[in-house]
Amino acid sequence: MSFITEIKTFAALGSGVIGSGWVARALAHGLDVVAWDPAPGAEAALRQRVANAWPALQQKGLAAGAAQDRLRFVATIEECVRDADFIQESAPERLDLKLELHRKISAAAKPDALIGSSTSGLLPSEFYESASHPERCVVGHPFNPVYLLPLVEVVGGRQTSPQAVQAAIKVYESLGMRPLHVRKEVPGFIADRLLEALWREALHLVNDGVATTGEIDDAIRFGAGLRWSFMGTFLTYTLAGGDAGMRHFMNQFGPALQLPWTYLPAPALTEGLVDAVVDGTTEQLGNHSIAALERYRDDCLLAVLDAVKATKAKHGMAFSD
Repeated sequence: MSFITEIKTFAALGSGVIGSGWVARALAHGLDVVAWDPAPGAEAALRQRVANAWPALQQKGLAAGAAQDRLRFVATIEECVRDADFIQESAPERLDLKLELHRKISAAAKPDALIGSSTSGLLPSEFYESASHPERCVVGHPFNPVYLLPLVEVVGGRQTSPQAVQAAIKVYESLGMRPLHVRKEVPGFIADRLLEALWREALHLVNDGVATTGEIDDAIRFGAGLRWSFMGTFLTYTLAGGDAGMRHFMNQFGPALQLPWTYLPAPALTEGLVDAVVDGTTEQLGNHSIAALERYRDDCLLAVLDAVKATKAKHGMAFSD
């Protein structure tokens, strides 16, 4: 079966932080967007989030015809997906909710329209179980802010056809993204499993009084985080092995893996730990609003992305390398 890969109308179900990011990205690429969310005040909140993201998207570069007024907010699931070429669901992470939602979405959608879910950990084989034409259903897990960060993890379920996975990859590429095909259904996929391990260790460091939230963030943003933005972990450690590369690194530092440096199981979320994390991050926020810091984050991301792109070109490398 063939699937639509040249899309003109993008349907977005769910308009929170992730859903609104999809809407902003699709609008910036010159698409018509139809959105649905049952929450009170959802339309106004969505349009405000898109407006807050638009300056960064203008700086990044808009496609011909891109405009915020190409967003239409509708009252029903059926109206949202009926004429859509591609559908992206970004509802809360509840299996029962997604099961019912995708039963309705897939029943109302065109049979050849791909359906993606933004879930960060639920398995597609489970929540697409009641879907019509489940062979066209995938996970398309993005990262915040969706309208700027290129990574999207693409995961198929038991009933997903390989052709649908490849078609979804083409659609996400047309939206300026860097799709990563996750080869097996595993909870958390790839990136969130890595982030979760770091998050657990960070909570232990706060809980044990080793460091504040700000100090832990400094350890990342002035150290490994700078390298991760252009080289990742494995290539970074390959260079750490000198001319002998990764094998020397593994031989030299491998024994440290047996040392009790990490906990991995998460600490209990006691009131004291929650208070320490909230107090620390409140101090980090200072007098800045969340919206102001989102714009600051966007400007920083654009600067890093531009710098990495320019430097790769200087060294004869493609941005996706």
